Amino acid sequence: MNRLSPVGRVLLCLLACVALTARATELPAQRLAPGGVARVALGESAKAPRASFNGVPVLVVQDGAQWVAVVGLGLSQATGAASLVVRREDGAETRLPIQVKPHAYAEQRLKVAPGHVDLSPADLARHERERVHLAQVMTTFTEPVPTSLRMQQPVAGARSSSFGLRRVFNGQSRNPHSGMDIAAAQGTAVLAAAAGRVIDTGDYFFNGNTVWLDHGAGLLTLYCHLSAITVQPGDQLQAGAVLGRVGATGRATGPHLHWSVSLNRAMVDPALFLAP
Repeated sequence: MNRLSPVGRVLLCLLACVALTARATELPAQRLAPGGVARVALGESAKAPRASFNGVPVLVVQDGAQWVAVVGLGLSQATGAASLVVRREDGAETRLPIQVKPHAYAEQRLKVAPGHVDLSPADLARHERERVHLAQVMTTFTEPVPTSLRMQQPVAGARSSSFGLRRVFNGQSRNPHSGMDIAAAQGTAVLAAAAGRVIDTGDYFFNGNTVWLDHGAGLLTLYCHLSAITVQPGDQLQAGAVLGRVGATGRATGPHLHWSVSLNRAMVDPALFLAP
């Protein structure tokens, strides 16, 4: 029987450690704050536990020998004590604590066309119809789970407006910025941040030409203000596939990509999913 030398055993151990480390880096970075991501260890079991947060199913992945819940904390999430509900295969239910901490986001003041701030009755009715539809899109939860939780930036360019900014349009305060704005030239190809299935496309009042991708288990990505959409619902895309072109449709002050990540129906900071 072949025996490893002491040096061989050390090398084998190092390789194993490297493999485990590489696997761990596929998880998004953790930020225990509104707009962030919590990683909650669930221990070892033969089958994945089921978990929910605020009554919404949560992504559970295997990391090494144990299961981990990857939880989106929405920008409206209250700070302080929260809990993750975990249900095991035998039916046992437990609650695991998540301590949500405050996080300071900057403020940004923008000047846009008055009709995009003070909506006409027709535009307001359109926006309300679209809001209901998009809320339904965000409930998508499919199997299997994503093979990796690391993403690539969908277009090269400087981040012109960061996630979580408290936005003031024409002097009127609006909801915090729920994505990452990336400055790029009109017509630049926009790439899928990760492998996924197209679940919605359309031209929306605020978002302009828009594409939604489903990556599995409640992890979705959103691409807005496109000048052109080159995919249709049902298309299966590999990471890096072209899905559209940079534009300035909808409420936009110039050509750029608005990119969002939704996790268990909560918009979270896309930067947490990019390689460090």
